[in-house]
Amino acid sequence: MVGIMGMANDSTKKTLFVALALCLACSVVVATAAVVLKPLQISNQAYDRKLNILRAANLYQPDMDVEAVYAERVEARIVDLNTGEYVEDIDPATFDPREAERNPELSERVPPKMDIANIKSRAIYSPVFLIQDGEALETIVLPVHGYGLWSTLYGFLALEPDTRTVAGLKFYEHAETPGLGGEIDNAEWLEQWRGKVIYDDEWEPNIRVIKGTVNPDNPDAVYQVDGLAGATLTSRGVMYLMQYWVSEEGFGPYLARLRNQGDTTSG
Repeated sequence: MVGIMGMANDSTKKTLFVALALCLACSVVVATAAVVLKPLQISNQAYDRKLNILRAANLYQPDMDVEAVYAERVEARIVDLNTGEYVEDIDPATFDPREAERNPELSERVPPKMDIANIKSRAIYSPVFLIQDGEALETIVLPVHGYGLWSTLYGFLALEPDTRTVAGLKFYEHAETPGLGGEIDNAEWLEQWRGKVIYDDEWEPNIRVIKGTVNPDNPDAVYQVDGLAGATLTSRGVMYLMQYWVSEEGFGPYLARLRNQGDTTSG
């Protein structure tokens, strides 16, 4: 090494050695940082999930202790989407639905005719989050996702105990165009969803994002939300992902079980 460092600065051999040494040093620093920061990243992801669940359920307040409120009010369960039954041998705290979606043993291909949300495949199991008011079920929070214009939209849909009335909606990850499709983050637009009805009288998904503004005098207004100006494809993506996840392909069997069994507690 002494011989190399003693070479002239314009030496090709010395230049290559210094570049290699710098690359190795940077690699060690980056790898070490990744390992050291991994627990913090996992902790932050878990915190963000809890925060967005509380926001979807309209429980979040500034300066609140998110961890404490979540622990007191929210029960996470795993559901078999095909049967609607709870799964007891999977830990909701460690289950990763995105990872499961990529695992052929834990996921299913969505038939093209059914894939209105354009997700290609879905995990067999999914977490659900039950907001409790004492022993009574206050809100059901469901993770939903589907493709918009440029990206997959990830969010949480909150339903009232009747399983058909929207209590809240929150998107937490997407890459839609700021000022256009990115308006799915707009609090005023999200507020329109509260009180809307996702199923018709036959319990078929009927929630729609329309072009333009909802006419309150229209009998179907309860199923409709204003479209986003200049973001037709993103609006359509939100509509389709909502319809998909409350259908028989998504959480339909689970929501039917809650209704049919009168399951208004977490048990």
